[in-house]
Amino acid sequence: MRGRAAVTAAGLLALTACSTGPSLENRGEVTASPGDSHHLTIGSAGFTESDLLAQMYAQLLNQAGYKTSLLTVANRELYEPALESGQIDVVPEYAATLADWLNAKTHGADATPVGSPDLDTTMKALRELAAPRGLTVLPPGRAVDQNAFAVTAAYARQHHLKTLSDLGASKLRVRLAAGDECVQRPYCEPGLQKVYGIDITGIDPKGVGTTQAKRAVQEGRDQMVLTTTTDATLDQFGLVLLADDKHLQNADYVVPVVNRSRAGSARVAKALGRLNDVLTTADLADMNRQVDSWRRLPADVARTYLKDKGLLK
Repeated sequence: MRGRAAVTAAGLLALTACSTGPSLENRGEVTASPGDSHHLTIGSAGFTESDLLAQMYAQLLNQAGYKTSLLTVANRELYEPALESGQIDVVPEYAATLADWLNAKTHGADATPVGSPDLDTTMKALRELAAPRGLTVLPPGRAVDQNAFAVTAAYARQHHLKTLSDLGASKLRVRLAAGDECVQRPYCEPGLQKVYGIDITGIDPKGVGTTQAKRAVQEGRDQMVLTTTTDATLDQFGLVLLADDKHLQNADYVVPVVNRSRAGSARVAKALGRLNDVLTTADLADMNRQVDSWRRLPADVARTYLKDKGLLK
C-alpha cells in the first residue's frame, strides 16, 4: 500500500529474545504514561480476518497522520510479548480469548477462566490483566467472532430450527463435526448438553469450520458443525447458523489492544474507535468471503469497506 512498509515475521527469533514487558516486581501497576509514537507497527495473527482488521487499523491510523508498518506473527505466544515490549504497537484481538490467555499466563495454565458470555465482565477482567503488562485495551465494537453451530438449511426447515434451544427441544440425535477437543471444552459438547439439552451422540473429529467438517454435514454424515460467527463459506455448503440464544459462547468481541507507552494516546483511540460504530459481524463475514472466495487482497477489501462507510477519503 502507498506509504506503508509491509514487514514479514522473519525476525521471530528477535521477537522472542526481546519480549520481556514490564518487570515482575512492577506487575500490578500501570508502568508507562500513554505515548503517541509517530510510526506504529500493526500486528496481524496471519489469518484472513486478522489481516483485514490490521489493514483497516493501519489505513485509519494513516489517515490520522501516523506512518504504519504491518507485521504478521501467526502465534500469540510471540506477538503478545512483542506487543508488551513495543515491537508491535497495535493488534486486533478477541476479548474473551485474550482475557483467558493473559489469565493463564499470569496465574498458570490451571487458572479459572475469566472470559465469559458477559461483555462488561470480560472487558473488566481483560483490562485488569492487560494494564500491568503495559497494554491498553480500547473499547470493543459491534463485531464478534464466536464459536457457532450450523446445520443444513434443509434440516433447519424440516425440524423448524432457528436456535440451539429449538434443537434441544426437538430431541433429535446429533452427531457433531468439530475438533476432537470438543468432548471436553465447556462451550462445545458439555455446554450443548448442559445448557441446551442437545443429544450429542458423538464427535466427528474433522476440525473447527474446516471444509471436511462442513461437507460431512452437507452430505448428511453429521447433523451439525462447529464453526464461527464470521464463517464466510456456510452458504456454499447450504448451511445456516443456529442462534446461541442462551449465550453459551464467550464474548469474543473484536478489540484493539495497544502498547500504552507507544500508542496509548487519545488520538490513536479516536482513529481506531471510528470503526466501532460501523463494523458488524456480518461485515466481517462478507470481507472474509471476498478474500477467501473471491481472492481479493485484504488491503483492497479493507480500503473499499472503509471508503464505503465514509471512514476514508
